Amino acid sequence: MNLGILLILITLFGYASNWINWQFLNYKLVRLLYFLGSFVHESSHAVLCLLTGAKIKEFKVFSRQPRVVHLEPKLPLLGMPLISLAPLFGGSAFLFLLNRFWLKDYFIISKISEWQEAIFLPFDLLSQINLLEWQSWVMIFIFLNVGAMIGPSLKDLKNFWPVLILFFFINSPALLGFAYLVLGLILTNLIIQLILVILIFLGRLILKLPL
Repeated sequence: MNLGILLILITLFGYASNWINWQFLNYKLVRLLYFLGSFVHESSHAVLCLLTGAKIKEFKVFSRQPRVVHLEPKLPLLGMPLISLAPLFGGSAFLFLLNRFWLKDYFIISKISEWQEAIFLPFDLLSQINLLEWQSWVMIFIFLNVGAMIGPSLKDLKNFWPVLILFFFINSPALLGFAYLVLGLILTNLIIQLILVILIFLGRLILKLPL
């Protein structure tokens, strides 16, 4: 698997995560957490705009369609791709700092170098959950919106598609490992969402509430 395919998968799974939230988990708490994910996502874009010299015209978070509208970056060639891919790095950094400084390394994430390890990462993280400890609940709540936090939007993908072609030919173990990690985090997000959807469905079925 190469970086180009991984970026496309990350984008698609990120969209799947948002779709599940709006279709099946559209509750007040989830919407609030979505805005947290959106804030991290759009702030990542904004920071890279500043670093690449792209003037920000609009910064909108508390909306169903959050966005950062900006002018062309002054950094040639790499400016737009860096801005578009910023949430991958900003969202991952947010999760790392959260786990490192607030949760005191409560969750241990092993180094990932193969796609198989990315697939099994969600099960590794979920096995570390202890529902009697508050740190686990923090992770569950945060991971409800990792797709919105990290995953590039289709617009982001469109903005760097010429460069995306190059990613199909880049063979960097470090970048591949990072992309596998991001993919594993979004898959964890999706599994937590699906578990909640099933629990809500079963709860309504038992209580004989409208589905």
